[in-house]
Amino acid sequence: MSTSVDRSDERLTVDSSPRAMLDSTLRRIRSGDLGMMPVIIGLVVIWIVFYTQNSRFLSSRNLVELSLDSATIGMISIGVVLVLLLGEIDLSIGSVSGASGSILAVLLVYHGWSLPTAILAAIATGLAIGVLYGLLYTRFGVPSFVITLAGLLAFLGLQLAVLGKNGTINLPVNSWLVDFANFKFLPPVVSYVLAALAGVLYFVGGAATIRRRTAANLSSASVRSVAVRAVLIAAAIAAGAYYLNLDRGIGWMPLLWILTVVLVDLVLRRTTWGRHVFAVGGNEEAARRAGIGVDRVYLSVFALCSGFAALGGVLAAARLQSVAQSSGGTDTNLMAIAAAVIGGTSLFGGRGSAYAALFGMLVLQSITSGLNLIGVEAEVRFMVTGAVLLLAVTIDSLSRRARKSSGRG
Repeated sequence: MSTSVDRSDERLTVDSSPRAMLDSTLRRIRSGDLGMMPVIIGLVVIWIVFYTQNSRFLSSRNLVELSLDSATIGMISIGVVLVLLLGEIDLSIGSVSGASGSILAVLLVYHGWSLPTAILAAIATGLAIGVLYGLLYTRFGVPSFVITLAGLLAFLGLQLAVLGKNGTINLPVNSWLVDFANFKFLPPVVSYVLAALAGVLYFVGGAATIRRRTAANLSSASVRSVAVRAVLIAAAIAAGAYYLNLDRGIGWMPLLWILTVVLVDLVLRRTTWGRHVFAVGGNEEAARRAGIGVDRVYLSVFALCSGFAALGGVLAAARLQSVAQSSGGTDTNLMAIAAAVIGGTSLFGGRGSAYAALFGMLVLQSITSGLNLIGVEAEVRFMVTGAVLLLAVTIDSLSRRARKSSGRG
């Protein structure tokens, strides 16, 4: 005689009490799964330190400027996050951004192309460069370090050739692109609507996840905990919007950057392609044996990395209202790569988040803004940035060692 147990009504929910959440967080920390915690804590500490040195640092005006200045290189850093997830590197992002910005300016100013067409041509150039990198890597096995180092030099030369003897091209001051990057801000009401919408979308997504996991008899968070988080997210965004609205508000360009980060994060976490990126970065051979098109993943990621570099170059040209021979220089390379690493993307591949480009860039731009406000010279900024980068890589190495010892890495 056999006995069957009907589990159709069994529902497993995760204890969402504060104590349980704290215990879960501590377990993740001990196992080396630090997530975004170090960079968020670091950002808070940086803001407190600079505020004590100069109260203007946290003024609404300075934070609006900080957001505008972060968006250009922050957009480039999204592509760096993607390529680092594969355990690779792109050293040419600065040159690609400068060359793309130069192509935009020349087509727009000297050849009379329409602005949308010139923008598409600049971004298409970046995508084509990335495809070339991907082919060299997948077909000939040339290391990404060598490919992109060669690209750094080659596309710097292309930028100089495109700009010609003048060396600097000013964008039309009446261009909507310049307007978009410098003078366009959300109306206050719209910013609050977006805050509420963000909370609603978070709740809808969380509730859908709960339904899927419950249908599969898997553990899931409670609806109440998701609702509480959604309210907190909406309230935090609304509070930030209110404070920025004391000055000019939320700029269209920073909003584009943030929405792009959110979209890329969703693609990485919720799509087959995104899961393949993490799988290839974690263990390429295992991914290949699992039937994943490894070469296609590399090709797409290199293309996107250079595409984001080109988009960042377009935004930088709009922000500065000009393109020069120094556009996309060494500082751009360093800041974009450092932002991705400081934001928590592992140099060893397979671990990271698109939000690394957001928080890592905010850390670096906060350091730059704070040091400028207290009158510190540029050389000190580079030393501080280097120290923060070294600290981030050290934390990454230690957390990787902890994951290995706990059997999770």
